[in-house]
Amino acid sequence: MTTDPDKQELLIVTGMSGAGRSTVANALEDLGWYVVDNLPPQMLRPLVELVERAGTNLPKIAAVVDIRGRDLFGDFRETVQSLRSGIQVRVVFLEARDDVLVRRFESVRRPHPLQGEGTLLDGIAAERARLLVVRESSDIVIDTSDRNVHQLATTTTELFAAEGTAGVQVTVMSFGFKYGLPTDVDMIADARFLPNPFWIPELRGHTGQDAEVRDFVLAQAGATEFIERYAAALEPVLSGYQRENKRHATIGIGCTGGKHRSVAMAREIGARLEKLPGVVVNIKHRDLGRE
Repeated sequence: MTTDPDKQELLIVTGMSGAGRSTVANALEDLGWYVVDNLPPQMLRPLVELVERAGTNLPKIAAVVDIRGRDLFGDFRETVQSLRSGIQVRVVFLEARDDVLVRRFESVRRPHPLQGEGTLLDGIAAERARLLVVRESSDIVIDTSDRNVHQLATTTTELFAAEGTAGVQVTVMSFGFKYGLPTDVDMIADARFLPNPFWIPELRGHTGQDAEVRDFVLAQAGATEFIERYAAALEPVLSGYQRENKRHATIGIGCTGGKHRSVAMAREIGARLEKLPGVVVNIKHRDLGRE
């Protein structure tokens, strides 16, 4: 089913209990979708009316509809068809093999919502029967039997990320070691192997954002080589993050005070990383401005 990128869209996520609806919902939220969980099918029309009134403020919304809606699936096909006259609607159905669903329910020690006084398999069978009409009217069916949560999130991203959406958002943060290590970084590099512009009177009052400091730092032996090799080393890491559905990463670049070397190096490394496919870079200077 093709979609119009300029038209509002409703994605209905449904399927078997234990098949991964929560994982898909979380991945969609990371992609910028507005997600409504545990929505009874009869509330789909009011939701669409809300979406239409919101206009461009709410372009993409996902509704997670599951068996907790009980007996409200009877007219699901007709409801979805009527909604398509106003906005784009796609239905995603998640399923998995019986043995996989049993294993997942047993791992969390929770009963199936339809098993009642019966067994897990009784509940699964009842749910399959009740959702048969929903599955048949779905646009996309995903079998999650052989996917772990990371693989399912990656599949969701591949299917529903807007063109050009960042696979991973990278913050390159400069900081000063004398103010302590940042606690929210994934990797740290040390720029203190370079001469410190602080000891040069005409550079002391400037920062790594100024051309004279930047040029001084980059002219030092090993500076450009380090930038190029470090950016190259990060390329497979960031590609792996995207495959593993890690959407945010912070890279710390430190020097003594976080004012000169780390600032200049962070800007240069960030400029190289933002050329990588699927990577969006934000530069942050934690200690710039401190005395």
